[in-house]
Amino acid sequence: MFQIEYISLFLILLPIVSFLYASVGHGGASGYLALMALFSFAPNIMKPTALILNLFVSGISFYYYYKAGHFKPKLFLAFAVTSIPFAFLGGMLEIETSIYKKILALLLVFAILKMLNVFGKESNEIKPFKWKLSLSIGSFIGFFSGLIGIGGGIILTPLLLLLKWGNMKEAAAVSALFIWANSASGLIGQYTTGIRLDSNVLLLVAIAMIGGVLGAYFGSKKLNNLLLKRILSFVLLIACIKLIYT
Repeated sequence: MFQIEYISLFLILLPIVSFLYASVGHGGASGYLALMALFSFAPNIMKPTALILNLFVSGISFYYYYKAGHFKPKLFLAFAVTSIPFAFLGGMLEIETSIYKKILALLLVFAILKMLNVFGKESNEIKPFKWKLSLSIGSFIGFFSGLIGIGGGIILTPLLLLLKWGNMKEAAAVSALFIWANSASGLIGQYTTGIRLDSNVLLLVAIAMIGGVLGAYFGSKKLNNLLLKRILSFVLLIACIKLIYT
């Protein structure tokens, strides 16, 4: 899967990424894709690997946020009804490698801004969500998620905050299950094209879950570690540059 001399460094960074993403209710696909890009994984390995890691880590995140009472079922359904089938459709499609890298680089810029709280800040005012708008947004995020190999939480969370449809914890809880559902649907879509998971993926899942459990537990409480988020943003930026110039 990856060059033997870099295994240790990759496995050290993986749980750090899952910890930080799980702390805000995300599965971490954009972070995993960034790491795999840095270590020169092939796109046909990156997409299904990121989604399977997403399934486990977002599932853990959802459990802790749900347990803490932050989940809003109707808000989740308003996006998931359209996102799940469109994630499946996106997962069935393959795009040219150079185009994939450029789209992923753009996504990582979005992830960096979100990690640094540049947009999507929490508001004390909560407004009722609109079904038509949420269904439209869900279809777009779902298709994009399946196509690139993410769960869509990195896009959904700031949108929920910008639209004032939930506070930070509620957005995290909804996004966690949203990510899980889209990841499962996108992965099934990819399987219809003949993509198979690498034999080492179970090792990656086990390591990512360690960070995911800790991140979800502390994130559903009061964790807000700005230093770690800045470090992760730096890693994402390096990956972004590598994707653009390779």
